[in-house]
Amino acid sequence: MGVANLSNLNFMSNADDHRWDLNAGDKGYLPSCDEAFNRKLEEWQARNWSDWLAKNLTFPFSVTREEDDDDAYFAPGAAKAPFRLGHKMDVLELAEEDVDRGIIVNVREKGQTGYVLLDDLEVTPKTNPNFWPVREYVVWFANRC
Repeated sequence: MGVANLSNLNFMSNADDHRWDLNAGDKGYLPSCDEAFNRKLEEWQARNWSDWLAKNLTFPFSVTREEDDDDAYFAPGAAKAPFRLGHKMDVLELAEEDVDRGIIVNVREKGQTGYVLLDDLEVTPKTNPNFWPVREYVVWFANRC
């Protein structure tokens, strides 16, 4: 392999426009509000998610499974098994909370019931009032320390 000729490359300088990490507003391009982010983070850390979700969700509600860490998904016939990736189902209730895996919900798909991790699900349609509470939990769970 030869040595690359770097003389034709244009490198970014401090004078270049770095607005990609700023928010546009009436006062120009400013950094995002760290204070608001930190307040939300503190709120999430202090929240008892099971209680909060129980108060903010209306059951049953429709979801689609958007995540599935189970490697059996690639086995023959797995896609047709209930409660799998891409399947639509109804959440019936919060079942339990596992320290490592998060909140587990009781779901129904085509007359069968089972259990799925809430952080694997997305509420459909997005106009459903349950969309944002579930989405907030999923984002928090994915980013927890």
